[in-house]
Amino acid sequence: MNPPRQPPEPDFGHLIEMTDGRGTFEHALFREPRPEHGYCSDDMARVLVVATRERGHASAMRNFAMLSLSFLQDALDSHGKCRNRMNRNGGWEDVPALDDCWGRSIWGLGTAASHSGDHLIRHLAGRGLDRAMRQRSPWPRAMAFAALGAAELLSIDPDDTSARALLCDAADAMTARGPRAEWPWPEPRLTYANATLPEAMIAAGTALERPALVRRGLDLLEWLLERETQLGHLSVTPVGGSGPNDLGPRYDQQPIEVAALADACARAQAIDGDPRWMHGITAATDWFLGDNDGGVLMWDPSTGGAFDGLQKDGANLNQGTESTLALLSTMQHAQSLLGALQ
Repeated sequence: MNPPRQPPEPDFGHLIEMTDGRGTFEHALFREPRPEHGYCSDDMARVLVVATRERGHASAMRNFAMLSLSFLQDALDSHGKCRNRMNRNGGWEDVPALDDCWGRSIWGLGTAASHSGDHLIRHLAGRGLDRAMRQRSPWPRAMAFAALGAAELLSIDPDDTSARALLCDAADAMTARGPRAEWPWPEPRLTYANATLPEAMIAAGTALERPALVRRGLDLLEWLLERETQLGHLSVTPVGGSGPNDLGPRYDQQPIEVAALADACARAQAIDGDPRWMHGITAATDWFLGDNDGGVLMWDPSTGGAFDGLQKDGANLNQGTESTLALLSTMQHAQSLLGALQ
């Protein structure tokens, strides 16, 4: 494997521009925030993950983490269910539920509790986890995100009974296999943030000492990475999903798919050190740098923001928060990989 090219340093300038005193706006028109579209817990949980994983920009990252924690504490009701959408005036527009935002909130809070060096951030994250981990979601993606957060918490506190119970319940639901050998995926179609499922298997299997589940996650991630690689570059599942007979480049491709692959490959790399996972992280990085089906740059070096999607005729030039966080997360993994190789 050739050494990875020098990845750009994570640039938080656009994320700062997208953020006010309540949270980070969900959408942008090109580089300009769209306050009228409000905020969402999905994004604030992702902000918390990226902010507490970042080792540089200490003051800015603490501000992001504290803002995210405040947002998520307000989003969670007393029973641990989660609201997702807040309007520009600070009013919630939906009711507490157990959708992906609940799982992502646990992911963010668990990451903050395990990675932050700030005692107050860890304390506030723990308070949110105490509420959210009482619940269980019927949705596989939501449980997968929650499993990642619970596994992070167990990595620093193996005796946390709430995290262990949640992770056991998530792991027990991860046993489904595909209908046939050529389609091992546990769902009829690939949908979104697909690599989160095998990553959750790897994380849960490791934390619970279930080697068969770890192996299942690694095998599934290998299959997904091979399926989403064409002509030497990533060609990820489009917004409409992908089934057994859907071949060739398909659009629109979104940065969240690339970031999920980078996250999963980074976790796999930490478990077994196989070079294929380093290749996965490098391919995810290169997708943003133009090694993709369109041959186009998927981020704006002048702002630090990522473009919202790869379309058949080029990039969707809006720089929303989800896409920008996907870029930042992927570049964090790339920097860690480069540091490990030096």
